[in-house]
Amino acid sequence: MQLFYNPNITETTKNFSFDKEESKHIIKVLRKKDTDILFVTNGLGLLFKTEITLASDSKCTVQIISFEKTTPSKFHLHLAVAPTKMNDRYEWFLEKATEIGIHEITPIICDRSERKVVNTERFDKILLTAMKQSNVLFLPKLNEAMTFKEFIKLENKGLNLIAHCEETDKKSLKSVLKPNENVTVLIGPEGDFSEKEIALALENNFIPVSLGNTRLRTETAAIVACHSVVFVNED
Repeated sequence: MQLFYNPNITETTKNFSFDKEESKHIIKVLRKKDTDILFVTNGLGLLFKTEITLASDSKCTVQIISFEKTTPSKFHLHLAVAPTKMNDRYEWFLEKATEIGIHEITPIICDRSERKVVNTERFDKILLTAMKQSNVLFLPKLNEAMTFKEFIKLENKGLNLIAHCEETDKKSLKSVLKPNENVTVLIGPEGDFSEKEIALALENNFIPVSLGNTRLRTETAAIVACHSVVFVNED
């Protein structure tokens, strides 16, 4: 199934048109024509079966034939991940995490972060493309970048974890995870979290966890955490 996206459609929508860029892709590149069937999601768990009524490369219009509703997950996975020095590595994380089933992402700027500026517009496009390519019906929420201290002050309900490499008492990630539980995991930059950040996280009731016996890159650690939480929640 080839999946398209329109954030504005709802259960009551009857007809809608794609924007000029998407219309050109559908008609010129994919060579779709009148009466062809397109499957569209709004990124909120709805899958629409539509039929092209106007095959225009500037304004492709469709009518909705039917729709299906996907049940939301019983858990919510939020990863707060420090930007990587090489931007393409963070983009890789975003792509793979979307395929696996992440719900929310926050880039966090830490004491040892080498990258302080984040292009969320570019990241949004990565998430959208990954959602469509993997036939996922929920578009992950991408928050604006914030500092570690700002994030720690937020109220994150559920299980709050910090993964770090310091030689201190830590629990294994798999030992603390339970099905149907909201989980927030902090993943630090290439130089790891500072001692002050780890202490601040512990003061705010974050549980220190280990992701294994080897030292992982930031993006790898994020994927390990993402897959572990999703795996625990598989039916």
